[in-house]
Amino acid sequence: MTYQPGLHRLLSLNTPREDLLRDMNAWLTFIRPLLPANGLQVVGEAAHQFEGAGFTVAICLAESHICIHTWPEFGFLTLDIYLCNYSNRNEEKVRALSNQNVVYFGAEITQQQELFR
Repeated sequence: MTYQPGLHRLLSLNTPREDLLRDMNAWLTFIRPLLPANGLQVVGEAAHQFEGAGFTVAICLAESHICIHTWPEFGFLTLDIYLCNYSNRNEEKVRALSNQNVVYFGAEITQQQELFR
């Protein structure tokens, strides 16, 4: 077997939806069912709601991770999704999860990077 690099997608997004940038529980309700629906296994989660502000969540997956950081005062968020390709090709899952988040936040992509590693 040879190593197949996985896709790491980094997004910076702008959105007028300040309410969603403040509501960590709504995002968790949105993202949690998408992970097993895409065949991904959650192994841990860390989350922090900043008082009167945004939130930070890191979800560790058997396949790697998804992280989000929001700044409602700037209408801005960053999203980081990396899935390895150890047992499956996961590039399309990374792109689908990214795109679903863009739609969820009604956001515009201001910066995007895709790294195979």
